[in-house]
Amino acid sequence: MVKPQALAAALLLVLVVSLAATEGAHGICGLSNGEFKLCQPAAAVNNPTDSPSSECCAALGKANLSCICRYKGVAGVWLRMYHIDANRAMALPGKCGLTMPSNCQ
Repeated sequence: MVKPQALAAALLLVLVVSLAATEGAHGICGLSNGEFKLCQPAAAVNNPTDSPSSECCAALGKANLSCICRYKGVAGVWLRMYHIDANRAMALPGKCGLTMPSNCQ
């Protein structure tokens, strides 16, 4: 029998992947796949860079930060698939001098 937590996690993963597919060329939260990858080195699980690149910060400056906040709790598994540390990823806007919405603390 499948545990309720495992089923919920699987459903959330399917939801996130579906949302990503729905966004298509626009990526997620205003970040294209290419822009998302610009930030990957600074949020990598292994050997991250000390700070995000200027290209990453420019991409984040155009992103919908409120939308990113909605993924904060459910994105852990999805981000690990891309070898991204969720805590490092959520710290990137601050490192770029951007202010996260107050509901994203």
